[in-house]
Amino acid sequence: MTSIINFRIVYLLVSIIILPLLGYSQTSLSVSPPRTYFTLGPGQTETKKILVTNPSKTQTLELSVSFNDWEYDSLGNNILTGAGSLKTSAAEWIEILPQSFFSLAPGASHELNVRMRIPENLDPEVPVHTAMIFLTQINPSDGLDERGANIKIAVRSGVKIYHRNSVARDANLEVTGFSYQKDDPAKLRFEFENLGNVWSDGTISCELLNQETGKKTKLEDVVFYSMPGDKRTVYFNLPEDLSKGKYIATALVDYEHASAVKIAELSFSYD
Repeated sequence: MTSIINFRIVYLLVSIIILPLLGYSQTSLSVSPPRTYFTLGPGQTETKKILVTNPSKTQTLELSVSFNDWEYDSLGNNILTGAGSLKTSAAEWIEILPQSFFSLAPGASHELNVRMRIPENLDPEVPVHTAMIFLTQINPSDGLDERGANIKIAVRSGVKIYHRNSVARDANLEVTGFSYQKDDPAKLRFEFENLGNVWSDGTISCELLNQETGKKTKLEDVVFYSMPGDKRTVYFNLPEDLSKGKYIATALVDYEHASAVKIAELSFSYD
């Protein structure tokens, strides 16, 4: 599916979730997969597996499992909130088996079963639900910070959980704005909204055409992830050595594994 949206605006003047560790240490934690997906209807149950590995050769890890809600902000950053705080929360539907506390010897692995049970009264107006599973080390190890001071270090790794209703997928992104921002540095502002009933990820590419010289300039691609209802803003910085002149910017949104494309065009003057 391809659609073209023209924003003929001419200006005459013209971001696995792994939390950062404090300090330096060989302590680490490997969790796979970093994202787990469920497609279930009311009353249905499914179990999927997460493999947790301790790569350390010396450190035993004592780990606990906890839950949070999460969502994206308008720039695509992850925002964490308390479990059950969002209407899209799936945290209360998840059970970790065989237990939520366990030990991992150096080099050992442990398989967690993530069981999701959907309530019978599932709201059909909320097509997607999410949660974050955190695995946190509860026996911090000794370490040194960049100044050589003694500190305690603990690792924490997160797995994103996605659930969607068992209905036909409707991936639909709509471009809602494309404009030139004469800031320092100058940039293009691109806006879109996820109007579908499923998460969508993809790449936004942008190319400039100098209408006077015919020279083309490709800007750096932007990878995005979005959820139903998300309104997203993406910025393309213009090169510092870009020549003055009149330009046509063409942005292409490629998502759903290249089966859907949206195109937007913008005319502007850069001087």
